[in-house]
Amino acid sequence: MPAKHDDAWFLPKTFGYGAGWPIGWQGWALVIGYLVIVGACERLLDWNTIVGGGVAFAIIAPVTLALILIAKVRTRGEWRWRWGNTD
Repeated sequence: MPAKHDDAWFLPKTFGYGAGWPIGWQGWALVIGYLVIVGACERLLDWNTIVGGGVAFAIIAPVTLALILIAKVRTRGEWRWRWGNTD
């Protein structure tokens, strides 16, 4: 049984592979910050589709990679394929 106070920010997914819902304020802050950045990049598309799209991609790609890597490190347990509560 895992300790109540650990360094996890996310639960593992119940079905599938990867992280599930945030369980700590740090996880929620990470997800909300990510959504704010993606939402701000959407404004670039309104400004100029070609240039704004390139700049938005240049911002969103590394931010998404950072989100994935941080979530992987901060998920309770390991990332593996899960089939529900039978695991």
